[in-house]
Amino acid sequence: MTPVIALVGRPNVGKSTLFNQMTRSRDALVANFPGLTRDRKYGEGNYEGRKFIVIDTGGLTGDEVGLDAEMARQSMQAVEEADIVLFIVDGRSGLTAGDEMISDHLRKSGKVAHLVVNKTDGQDPDIASADFHSLGYATTFQIAASHNRGIRSMLEILLPEDLEDQDQADRYPGIRIGVVGRPNVGKSTLVNRMLGEERVVVYDMPGTTRDSVYIPYERHGHEYTLIDTAGVRRRKNVHEVVEKFSIIKTLQAIDDAHVVILVIDARDGLVDQDMHLIGFVLDAGRSLVIAINKWDGMAPEDREKVKEQVARRLDFLDYADKYYISALHGTGVGSMYESVQACYESAMSKWPTNRLTAILQDAVAQHQPPMVHGRRIKLRYAHQGGSNPPVVVVHGNQVDSLPGAYKRYLENTFRKVLKVVGSPIRFEFKSGDNPFAAKVDRMTPRQKVKKDNDIKKGRTVRKTRQKSVKR
Repeated sequence: MTPVIALVGRPNVGKSTLFNQMTRSRDALVANFPGLTRDRKYGEGNYEGRKFIVIDTGGLTGDEVGLDAEMARQSMQAVEEADIVLFIVDGRSGLTAGDEMISDHLRKSGKVAHLVVNKTDGQDPDIASADFHSLGYATTFQIAASHNRGIRSMLEILLPEDLEDQDQADRYPGIRIGVVGRPNVGKSTLVNRMLGEERVVVYDMPGTTRDSVYIPYERHGHEYTLIDTAGVRRRKNVHEVVEKFSIIKTLQAIDDAHVVILVIDARDGLVDQDMHLIGFVLDAGRSLVIAINKWDGMAPEDREKVKEQVARRLDFLDYADKYYISALHGTGVGSMYESVQACYESAMSKWPTNRLTAILQDAVAQHQPPMVHGRRIKLRYAHQGGSNPPVVVVHGNQVDSLPGAYKRYLENTFRKVLKVVGSPIRFEFKSGDNPFAAKVDRMTPRQKVKKDNDIKKGRTVRKTRQKSVKR
């Protein structure tokens, strides 16, 4: 499972700064669900191929009352969810009574925490850490989060190399399907329906204490692994209960899956939490199938309203298949496997460089990139940079100036030609190096002005010569 790191400490010790530094590689701030305390933020990070989830908690003082006490309780709940707890302290302020009280709370929780002394820039890190030795932590890290100093070496110790790739392919064969959604939308019912008859080798493998369950099985000769965030065990033990929503379980299911089935309650329609979940899936680059559940028993006019809402709010997901199903009765559930298979094949596809380059050249010939500073943006060749999601790397000149509309045009063209279904396509644009850039950078301002004037004079001379030739 993807490890979870919780950041706790007093206000203004640099937790949010550290959070932003740790999640920068994915650039994914993935928070704010209605009903959650605003002081808790969830993000995803990636250090040297080792993925992790970070929770930024609200600042604690150790003696909260009233509303502050409830926020403190939410912060301690994040500690319970975490595999790794980082206790952040301020190296400039030194040890405070609040630090000692928070440390006592962590000790009583039974979680192993690591001490992180922040703001050590501009002073001797050992001296900044000296006050905190009395807290008795076995592991102490000295960092300067605002300068991104000491963070990489800390992650190197916290995240061992054997986390890389996490051997998911060996432990959970076939296509991994993550089933996610809000509470009470029918995730458990859908999982049980998908694990119904016609399946063999059905057994459950509990993941963690957070009750994500990995269930390998076979269907019509194909291997699958369902990742159930509702904690469903076997069908005979399932009872209809109110599901407890957990962002951690959802993030882990999305991150570990090849294809995500997002379950939406047709009777509630699309709500903000559904849109946030879609954002999670898109940020992770996972293939998506949307299941609008509880379609049975709805009046025709209500069905039309839901279809209009889905068409309007999800028009940007025209590549994702949408199914109107009844998990309770099984209507439409079997049809989703066709989309799951197509999504997986698209997400894991391998394309040769010559084919991608040919598609790029045809797209450019049909619709050229715009002019920038009097020069046409040039896109020369393309190659594949990764799978799940597919990554296309495009090389050219001035690609930093390529407009978003043209990037969308390229994405739509590649998707249509390559027949990519359900999966997003990510593009990376790389400019060719200018061999004279280093020489220009070494010029003094006066030399640069002289060079510009010489270029202008050269253009004038060429134009004069061209006019003379025409005459």
